[in-house]
Amino acid sequence: MRRRDFIKVTGLGVAGAATIAAPAIAQSMPEIKWRMTASWPKSLDTLYGGADVMAKAVAEATDNKFQIQLFAAGEIVPGLQVLDAVQNGTVEMGHTASYYYFGKDPTFTFGTSLPFGPNMRLNQGWYINGGGKQVLDEFYKNYNVISLLAGNTGCQMGGWFRREIKTVADLSGLKFRIGGFAGKVLQKLGVVPQQLAGGDIYPALEKGTIDGAEWVGPYDDEKLGFNKIAPHYYYPGWWEGGPILLAIVNLDKWNSLPKHYQAVLTQAGAFANGWMMSKYDQLNPASLKKLLAGGTKLHAFSPEIMQASFKAAMELYAEISSTNANFKKVYASMTDFANDGYQWYQVAELSFDSFMARHGLS
Repeated sequence: MRRRDFIKVTGLGVAGAATIAAPAIAQSMPEIKWRMTASWPKSLDTLYGGADVMAKAVAEATDNKFQIQLFAAGEIVPGLQVLDAVQNGTVEMGHTASYYYFGKDPTFTFGTSLPFGPNMRLNQGWYINGGGKQVLDEFYKNYNVISLLAGNTGCQMGGWFRREIKTVADLSGLKFRIGGFAGKVLQKLGVVPQQLAGGDIYPALEKGTIDGAEWVGPYDDEKLGFNKIAPHYYYPGWWEGGPILLAIVNLDKWNSLPKHYQAVLTQAGAFANGWMMSKYDQLNPASLKKLLAGGTKLHAFSPEIMQASFKAAMELYAEISSTNANFKKVYASMTDFANDGYQWYQVAELSFDSFMARHGLS
């Protein structure tokens, strides 16, 4: 993409682009080189690809004056240590899932996805226009970072299991790889949650260290090979109804950027976000068909498991809100927006999607 095209696509400088000559713009752009570390291996060309799209868009929009060198998980720091690297200034920015850091504070889960939280559109609607970014950045400031929207996978799958999971009793003692805060919910149902980076899941599943694992969805899951070990594939991933991925930026480095570079970085993240969502919509349907043709057994979580999980989640949120002011504040902001949104969705969106899912386009 050429720089002028990127400006048009993102709306960056729409009012001024027609009146400011390109040489004048170029003269105002200092040369800056940053490093961005990601939580993803390069093999995951959707997640890692989103970070790459963002970095390239920044370079193209600034005639390579602002360059961001991207590093995969493990090249500078492990995938689950991106926040620490950005916070302490080892790198200027990272591409990650905020909920990986719930051990520091459960409030981190809201920057990705709250179990039984909003779907993709409502989650992003809250972040962009519903006050989400403001309350999250107020919290992230305590860790010397600021957030930028930079990806979304859409609703994820419920994971791969060696054996069928039919009842809540089947969850007892199950060692299950699950990302982020959702493990706390499953703990209430007897699961032993394991948080592992993407590249570490297959070996653990292969060796029997874990009994099951979730990652994202058909395309990425097939790439990681989970279907070769665990034949039972469940849905939905109620813990990630519409998970946001963020570019987190060291706050001092962000404040030192020229304002127009801040705008470029923000819009590049939004561009990568749209790219990632459409990429998953393109790739997941064919991948699921391929998995099923190869012997994968598709199951829905039983109503019993869904209801028990929901009840456990609501109990957990009440417990945390009673002692954690940050969690309580962000939770109230998100649920107010999402509850209003779902009232509207059931009027038009849900009824239309349900009809079209039954009938198709022909």
